[in-house]
Amino acid sequence: MVYRGEETKKIHLSEISVLIIESTCVSLTTSLINELINNNIKVIFCDEKHLPNSQLLGFYDNYHSSKNIALQVNWSDETKQEVWTDIISNKIANQVKLLEKHGKDANLLKEYLLQLQPGDITNREGHAAKVYFNALFDELSRRTPSFYNSALNYGYAIVLSAFCREIISSGYITQLGIWHCNEFNHYNLASDMMETFRVIVDDMALTLEKDDKFFKGKMANILNTKVTIGKKEVFLDNAIHIYANNVFNKLNNTRRDILNYTSYELPIYENVNNV
Repeated sequence: MVYRGEETKKIHLSEISVLIIESTCVSLTTSLINELINNNIKVIFCDEKHLPNSQLLGFYDNYHSSKNIALQVNWSDETKQEVWTDIISNKIANQVKLLEKHGKDANLLKEYLLQLQPGDITNREGHAAKVYFNALFDELSRRTPSFYNSALNYGYAIVLSAFCREIISSGYITQLGIWHCNEFNHYNLASDMMETFRVIVDDMALTLEKDDKFFKGKMANILNTKVTIGKKEVFLDNAIHIYANNVFNKLNNTRRDILNYTSYELPIYENVNNV
C-alpha cells in the first residue's frame, strides 16, 4: 500500500490487519481495494464525524461458502438457543470479572448468572447490562451522548468488524443471526458473537482519561491486545478467530461442548495511554 500525504510511505500488506479510513477526504484506488480484500484485511470507513459507519467485505473469501450457508440456514432452534445461552453466560461471567477487577460490587450479576435459563427467556442479559454499566461507569446511560459512550461505540465497531471478517472468511453470512434478527441489521450474527467480547472494550475505555482527544487511536489498537483463551495467550484478533470457530463447531454439531472452553482472562492495560 502506497500512502501519499505530506510524504510518501509504503506499507507491505502483510503488516496490516485493520485499515481505518477516518477521513472522508481519502481517495482509494480500486487496485488497492481489491488487494485489501484478497489479503483478508479489515477495512473500516468512518463518516464526517470520524465515527465508523461501514466496512469492506469480500463475497468469496471461502471456497465452501455455499455449503456453509446451507448449514447456517438449517441451524436448529434448539442448537441456537443452547449457543445463545452459552454466549450470555460467558458475557455475564466476564462482566463479573471486570467489576471485581475494578473493585465494584458484582453480587447482583452473580445472582443473574445463577438465574440464567435456556435461551435467556427472562432477559438476565438485559438486567445485568443495566446494573453493570451503572456500577462500572458511575450511572452511565448508554442512550445519552458522552465521551465514554463515544469511546465504547468506537471500540465495539472495531470488534464487530473483526467478527464480520471472521464470519465471511469462514463461509457464512452475517445477516442470519442466532438471536439478533433485526431485518435492518446486516450484521446480526456478528452482533451475537461479539457479546462476550464487549467487556474488553469496556476495560480499555476505563483506562482513558475523560475527553482524551486521541481516544480513537488508542481504541483502534484493541485488536492487538493480548488475552488468554483456552490457556493460550494470543492477540485479540486471533482469539476472535478461535472463538468464532468454536461457535461454528457447536452450531454445526461438530462439538457439543466446545463453548465450555471459550472463556478468557481479562487483559491488563498498563500502557494504553502510550499507544
